[in-house]
Amino acid sequence: MANKQLDQLIQQMENYLECWKQFNVFVNLARSHKFSPEDENQFLEVKTLIVQELELILSSVEVESPSKEEVHQLLGLAPSLRYLSEMNENTLRHLETQWHKIYIGWHSILGQVKVRQRKEDSPSFLFFGGKKRA
Repeated sequence: MANKQLDQLIQQMENYLECWKQFNVFVNLARSHKFSPEDENQFLEVKTLIVQELELILSSVEVESPSKEEVHQLLGLAPSLRYLSEMNENTLRHLETQWHKIYIGWHSILGQVKVRQRKEDSPSFLFFGGKKRA
């Protein structure tokens, strides 16, 4: 993958992770029962971006975990802020646990892509005995 493509993929994944952070903010907003119709619309927009960007990222990088099914399942558990606000605390905690697993998984994938980027940025470095040498 060309360096420019890796740069774009990294930027795309960082933006994607921001959407995942926003998802968690909305879960906490629902828990507090303090959300507006505008918040509800923004929540749906964030979910839309998560699904669309997932497809774009999966077309660029091979991902075993989190799987597309895991992402869709989590989003399916959160159809609206109103729905989330009516969940009991144990169910919300389960949703947050699933969110966290997916969020950490995406950070791991982003780290792997950054490693690939660094390798392409400095192909002249050789590794001998665990030390870099020019």
